Amino acid sequence: MNDRITISIVTHNSRHIFDVLDNLKNELGLESNYDIHIFDNASEPSYIDKLERYGSFIFLHRSGENKGFGYGHNQVLKKASTSYAVIFNPDVLITKDALDEMIQRIKEDEQSAAVCPKVLNSDGTTQYLVRQKLDVFDYMLRFVPFESIKKLFDKRLSYYECRDLPEDQTTYIKMGSGCFMVIDINKFNQINGFDERYFMYFEDNDLCMSFGKAGYKILYTPFETVIHLYEKGAHKNKKLFKIFLQSMIKFFNKWGWRFF
Repeated sequence: MNDRITISIVTHNSRHIFDVLDNLKNELGLESNYDIHIFDNASEPSYIDKLERYGSFIFLHRSGENKGFGYGHNQVLKKASTSYAVIFNPDVLITKDALDEMIQRIKEDEQSAAVCPKVLNSDGTTQYLVRQKLDVFDYMLRFVPFESIKKLFDKRLSYYECRDLPEDQTTYIKMGSGCFMVIDINKFNQINGFDERYFMYFEDNDLCMSFGKAGYKILYTPFETVIHLYEKGAHKNKKLFKIFLQSMIKFFNKWGWRFF
């Protein structure tokens, strides 16, 4: 293992990636201790051409087939020679200071397998992506288009979305969002990384559950933030919603069904 840090980003025609890479280039400069790996899942040739223009700033890995989010990250992270890595969505913006602080946190906490930041929308509001439990009712409630129905269950949703996490201290949580996660590579490999049976959705929850089963913790920090250009694809696209349902069934079959 060495002192460098692996950043792993999986893409598939991901429209925000160029803003993300430009932001990283601005924050990190051309010489840093971060190695940026892009694992591309069979994007269009014109998209690959644009990625290749970043030259030596990135390590570009190409797959002729889209095998999913977890598969792509495993291809990078299981071969990494670094002690720590960052699971990084192609739609996340971050500062170097926040990156450095989270790396320091995981180095200092031997119990933690992962560190997750506070996730913000581009307008500065919070995306409530931390979970302490998962059940079918609450998951599906988030897809209900009627705000009046959601208001009836506001207290329940608030608990489900962990809206009461303290703002003045770090907290151990059960599940954090895979949109951005600093991980300990050794602990990641101990649990054999992502379960590749999930094409997308729930693979981050599954990873956190596997860390917990192995006796490790997930640390949430409100002091470091990222901006997630979140589009809620499964809320808008029938094909993605079908993939979401398939992944949900796989998750609950694996970890036990909980309806309420």
